[in-house]
Amino acid sequence: MIYLDNAATTFPKPPCVLKAVTEAMAHYGANPGRAGHKLSLQTARKVYHTRESAATLFDCEPEQIVFTKNCTEAINIAIKGIVHYGDHVIISDLEHNAVYRVVESLKRKEIIEYDIAPTCDSEEQTVWHFEHLIRPNTKLIACAHGSNVFGFRLPVEKIGNMAHRRGVLMLVDAAQTAGILDLSMKHHCIDYLCMPGHKGLYGPAGTGILIVDSELLPEPLCEGGTGSLSMEPMMPDFLPDRLESGTVNTAGIIGLGAGIDFVLKNTPQRLYAHEMQLCRELYLRLKRLEGVQIYSDEPKIGRNLPVISFNITGLSSERTAELLDHYNIAVRAGFHCAALAHRKMRTNKEGTVRISLGAFNTKKDILMCEQAVRKILEGCRR
Repeated sequence: MIYLDNAATTFPKPPCVLKAVTEAMAHYGANPGRAGHKLSLQTARKVYHTRESAATLFDCEPEQIVFTKNCTEAINIAIKGIVHYGDHVIISDLEHNAVYRVVESLKRKEIIEYDIAPTCDSEEQTVWHFEHLIRPNTKLIACAHGSNVFGFRLPVEKIGNMAHRRGVLMLVDAAQTAGILDLSMKHHCIDYLCMPGHKGLYGPAGTGILIVDSELLPEPLCEGGTGSLSMEPMMPDFLPDRLESGTVNTAGIIGLGAGIDFVLKNTPQRLYAHEMQLCRELYLRLKRLEGVQIYSDEPKIGRNLPVISFNITGLSSERTAELLDHYNIAVRAGFHCAALAHRKMRTNKEGTVRISLGAFNTKKDILMCEQAVRKILEGCRR
């Protein structure tokens, strides 16, 4: 199988991740932070190692790292824990449903109002669109770092600078960029950074991270035991305990630590360059094929992500993906949980076929994918 669905979850995982998860299940089975015996302390140290590795990668302190079960939970914790009745939120027109549905739900409950800022090729114009929508009661800007459908990169650094200058909090959804693009909590104006563990960080499914770099700590989405201040009736007022009630996904987090170490060793810059080189080559090959309509921009370092969205004339996106699967090529078709992005690109009726590259893809994968698309086109002409 040629796996080209890395925007959904990266696969295969690095051998070090498989090893870490296996060792966790065999040797670190105690509940971290819930006892003083040796096994619990050893397990807690392994979990803390993941916090340290994540802090190194994202330029923050280990206690700012909050473990979640995925990026969606991190976003829900941040948005629902920050905004209150009467607040106003701004999002982009490329947001994943993990952001869009949260603010729409809060709006329908008459808790908040929100606006959608248009994005465009000009970074300055995009920033202007966000700033133009700021009201006196604007509390938060929630913005994707990159589109999961079309690979467009948003200027979150510039948007964050503007937001802080205007006294507005900044949340970044790094679902598609954590692990391949530079993200520094010390140098970028980001108050809440949300990410999955199972994509560009190469950890297991069921892991995610929320990094908080603001004095305004979110209200807990879930409350319960933390292993600290156990006689107090309320959740602790410090991180990560405030937002980590209940037993964490120990094996998953230890595996995530190995994934982050893999990224640190190979560096986000090299991983990004490798994926973009393959993406650009495939893009140029597909662009030459009559009957292929590509919606993504030509991949350029710094401007795009290693993602290509396309359709084949006369076929639904689902049928194209089904035919590619017949040639043992795994892609994703449909609407990719991103209604706003598809409406923006006017693909909200048919969806698109999405190809997304990862660390373990090769040039051979690119050539095989092109060959499969050619065969599908030949079949359409008969």
